[in-house]
Amino acid sequence: MNLNVLWFVLVSVLFIGYFFLEGFDYGVGMLMPFVGRTDTERRAVVASIGPVWDANEVWLITAGGAIFAAFPAWYAAMFSGFYLPLALLLVALIVRGAALEFRSKDAHRRWRRTWDGLIFFGSAVPPFVWGVAMGNILAGVSLDRAGDFVGGPLSLITPYTVVGGLATTGLMLLHGALYLGLKTEGEIRERARRAAFRVGGMATALYFLFVALSYFYTDFPQKLGVDPGVVPILAGLAMVAVRFLLLHERYGLGFLMTGLTIVLSVATVFVDLFPDVLPSRIDPSFSLTVYNAASNPYSLHVMTVVAAIALPVVLAYQAWTYWVFRQRVSVRDHFHY
Repeated sequence: MNLNVLWFVLVSVLFIGYFFLEGFDYGVGMLMPFVGRTDTERRAVVASIGPVWDANEVWLITAGGAIFAAFPAWYAAMFSGFYLPLALLLVALIVRGAALEFRSKDAHRRWRRTWDGLIFFGSAVPPFVWGVAMGNILAGVSLDRAGDFVGGPLSLITPYTVVGGLATTGLMLLHGALYLGLKTEGEIRERARRAAFRVGGMATALYFLFVALSYFYTDFPQKLGVDPGVVPILAGLAMVAVRFLLLHERYGLGFLMTGLTIVLSVATVFVDLFPDVLPSRIDPSFSLTVYNAASNPYSLHVMTVVAAIALPVVLAYQAWTYWVFRQRVSVRDHFHY
C-alpha cells in the first residue's frame, strides 16, 4: 500500500468515526424538543451528550485537515463546488455549539426555548447536507479537465441527492433515539423508544430507496454488479434488525446495529469511489483520484509520521472520556434554576 492509498484509507476512517459518533449527537439534538417535555427533561437530554459532543466534532475537523494536507486538489474542488452547502453546514455547527453552551446561562423560558430551537436547527441541517454531498460525490459532479467545478449550486440538488439527505437524517435520528435509550431512564427513555419506532420504519425505507436509486444515478452496476457484496448487505440487515431489537428493549444491540449500518455504509461509499476521490460526470477522465489530487510524496511521508504519533493519543483520550462519562443520565440529577 503506497502513501496515497494509505491516506485515502485514513480519510475514510476519519469520516466513519465522525458519522458514527456525531451521528447520535445530531439525533439527540433533533429529538430533544420531543422527548423532553419539561425544561428539566430537556436539560437531561442535553447532558447525555454534554461531555462528548465537542470531541466528536474533532473527527470532522481532522478529516477536513487530512484532505487539505493529503489531497489539496480534492479539497479545493469540493469546497469550491459545495461552497453554499458547506457554508450552511458551518453556520449550523456554529449555532449548535453556541446553543449547547448558552442554553443554561439564563433561566428565562423564552431564552431557553430559543436555544432549544437552535439546537434542533443545528442538529438537523448537518445530516441532510452530508447526505446531499454524499449523493453528489457518488453520482459525480461537474469537474472540467483542470479539476475545477463548473456547475452551479442548483446542480447539486437532484431527486437522488435529496433522498440521500433524508436517508442520512433519518438514520441519525434513529441512532440518536437508541443512544438516548442507553443513556437515560424513566419517561425520557420511554419516549425515545417510541420515537425510535416511529422514525425506524421511515429511516429504513429511505435507506433502501437511496440504495436502489444508486443503481440508476451512480456507477454501482459497473463497479459492484447486481450483487452489491457482503458489506452493503450486512449494512442493510443491521438496519432491519433494529426494529426487532427495539421490541425487546435491547437498546445496546440496537445502537450497535445502527452504528454498524453507518460504518458499513460509509465504508461502501469510499470503496465504491476508489481510486477516485471526486468523480466527474462530464468526462470520467477528468475525475480527481488518489494520485492526481495528492500532495507530493515528502509531504505524505511527514504527515504519516505525525499521524502515527498523534492518532493513538487522541483515540486513547476519547476512549477514556467515554469510559468516565458512561453512567446513565437521570432527571433527578438536573434541578431547576
